[in-house]
Amino acid sequence: MRRIYEPRDLLEAEMLVGMLAAEHIDCHLLGAHLIGALGELPVAGLLALVVADEDADRARWLIGEYNGAEPMPGDEPESYPGDLIC
Repeated sequence: MRRIYEPRDLLEAEMLVGMLAAEHIDCHLLGAHLIGALGELPVAGLLALVVADEDADRARWLIGEYNGAEPMPGDEPESYPGDLIC
């Protein structure tokens, strides 16, 4: 297993786990149960996504594509200009 990404919050983590599962990549989320202790633990590095070694490169590429996504012109709602709504 290889640590491939540190999501900024639990919402992003769960969404990425689902995205990778849709691409047939088995992904495990580490640290989800530590979120309740945020006042006592350092904030950075609590969450991590891990995948099998053979899936690591593809999973990193998919996450990079997700992070670099731009809304299609004319596809964004008027109430949220410039925001990517998934």
